[in-house]
Amino acid sequence: MSDDLRVTVLGTGTMGYGFAVSLLRAGVSTTVWNRSREKAEPLGELGAKVADSPAEAVRDADVVLTMLFDTDAVVAVMGEAIEAMPAGAVWVQSSTVGSEGTARLAGLAEQHGVAFVDAPVLGTRKPALAGKLVVLASGPEELRPRVQPVLDAIGTRTVWVADRPGPASQLKLVTNAWIATLTAGVAQSVALAQVWGLDPQLFLDAIDGGQPDSPYAHVKGAAMLSGDYEPQFELAGLRKDLELVAAEARRAGAPTALVETLEHAYAAAVDEHGTPRDIAAVVEAFRVRPAGTGGAEGDPAPRGRHAQP
Repeated sequence: MSDDLRVTVLGTGTMGYGFAVSLLRAGVSTTVWNRSREKAEPLGELGAKVADSPAEAVRDADVVLTMLFDTDAVVAVMGEAIEAMPAGAVWVQSSTVGSEGTARLAGLAEQHGVAFVDAPVLGTRKPALAGKLVVLASGPEELRPRVQPVLDAIGTRTVWVADRPGPASQLKLVTNAWIATLTAGVAQSVALAQVWGLDPQLFLDAIDGGQPDSPYAHVKGAAMLSGDYEPQFELAGLRKDLELVAAEARRAGAPTALVETLEHAYAAAVDEHGTPRDIAAVVEAFRVRPAGTGGAEGDPAPRGRHAQP
């Protein structure tokens, strides 16, 4: 990796923080910015420069990585930053925003003459910190050599999907639909074991090493059994992603029954006090509810599309 490569990370939440840690580990000169500065300051102790504004953060960057919650957040931040980017800098957009959001952001880049790569990632907090994400990327082939050192620092491999922005973001929604389905399926089986008086660990033991097995089932199953919902993949993020999946499926004329069921289940798992939770908390949507708590006994979720428990 070039010793003089300069990278900026805009957004140091769960994933962006991991990006910065991995870049610093690889010896990359890294600048970070976050709207809540206190979330970025610990990176300063690791060697990153902590900027006070998006414009300051990107001023000397060769590559700018955005990892923010949704399209509107990215537009707002890049609206402050994009005119300050040096000529020749590349914007690598890693937030999960779907194909319509990506088109909107690619249009912003084109309007300002900035090179753009669509590059969402697969993985959660721990792989992000370890530099072991899988990067899904799409963009002009001539940009690949310029951004590959950055992608190699944050991930173990890059899947190049297309030579134009958009398809990588669609593939990200495809994978997140699978993650949502798998996690909810584990939750259903854990809850059934408990209500039938079985040790739910026996379910995880039964699938271990067999054809139905998945490492993710054990990771999320363990969190469900312990009740440890410290966010690795935050529930709010997956709910946003499922809304994107449903919207894009409807536009394509694809059935959305399963996606809508998943939306109901994850909505029912939201903490009533708004405390951030991992997606493993979806198990709460499948547990039997005591009489008088606002739902029928055993009812897995409220019936409204965005209903809260």
